[in-house]
Amino acid sequence: MSVSRPDRTAPPPAHSAGVRPLLLDAAGLTLSGLLATPPDRPPRATVVAVHGGGMRAGYFDGQAHADLSLLTLGARLGFTVLALDRPGYGHSAAQAPAGLTLDEQCAVLSQALDAFAEQHPVGRGFLLLAHSYGGKLALTAAAHTPGLLALDASGVGHRYGLGPADHRRLRRHLEWERNWGPLGLYPSGTFRAAEALVAPIPAREAAEVALWPQMFDALAPRIAIPLRLTFAEHEAWWLHQEPDIADLTSRLSTAPVVRVERQPGSGHNISLGRAARSYHLRALAFFEECLQSADDDPAGPPARSRPTTSTAPH
Repeated sequence: MSVSRPDRTAPPPAHSAGVRPLLLDAAGLTLSGLLATPPDRPPRATVVAVHGGGMRAGYFDGQAHADLSLLTLGARLGFTVLALDRPGYGHSAAQAPAGLTLDEQCAVLSQALDAFAEQHPVGRGFLLLAHSYGGKLALTAAAHTPGLLALDASGVGHRYGLGPADHRRLRRHLEWERNWGPLGLYPSGTFRAAEALVAPIPAREAAEVALWPQMFDALAPRIAIPLRLTFAEHEAWWLHQEPDIADLTSRLSTAPVVRVERQPGSGHNISLGRAARSYHLRALAFFEECLQSADDDPAGPPARSRPTTSTAPH
């Protein structure tokens, strides 16, 4: 049986007070991650945080400033927050050194959520909060995994702001600028602290990057949960002008709620920047609204095993 347990295999990286490492067995892999729970009450729901390419779960527990951590903020507001290292990262990197495809990662994530729910109270169910490549996984999960309550994602769109040939020609410093934006968007010490979060992008994951626009077009009509997408003010990887947003949202024809917002004063890695707290509060407020909408709808079941509906407008 899949179980979660403290990660004692290696000295853990620095993390915030109240945040603890764990291991979670799913689909033959052992995923590492970070967990924070409300200190004085059962959770309202469980936020599952999914990191991007070349990062780890600690992306959501930034150490350069106390206001950065999604895990501590979510726990204070009554949510359990589970940040997982995606397959091919962290503990599972040795088990799957080439990584997994998005479909394979989706299957692992689904089993990981079931395993976590066997061992921990999850409240109303699971809410996904994802970044960049993790947003691709979360969108894939939203299309294929029943019972998820809502999805909030940043740093992911449906059309790249550069073509594959241009991507191959990117100079290293230009790619760095696309990932981070202006240095002043981040607290002092961010890049030193981020060294512990950076990880190689697995080969099978990297091989699917160019396929995402077509994959999104196939997934989008199948997403039937409330969805919020945020683009940073200095987002450079994705097209996100008004015509691009209109095209993106038109493809999400089944989602009961689709919101697209912009985060001022932020670069691609929003959750490590000065705007992190603002973004996290907005995401958690969106989740609160989704839970309230489900409460107001007597046909809207809270459990992960049953589909979630919302009466809110598109």
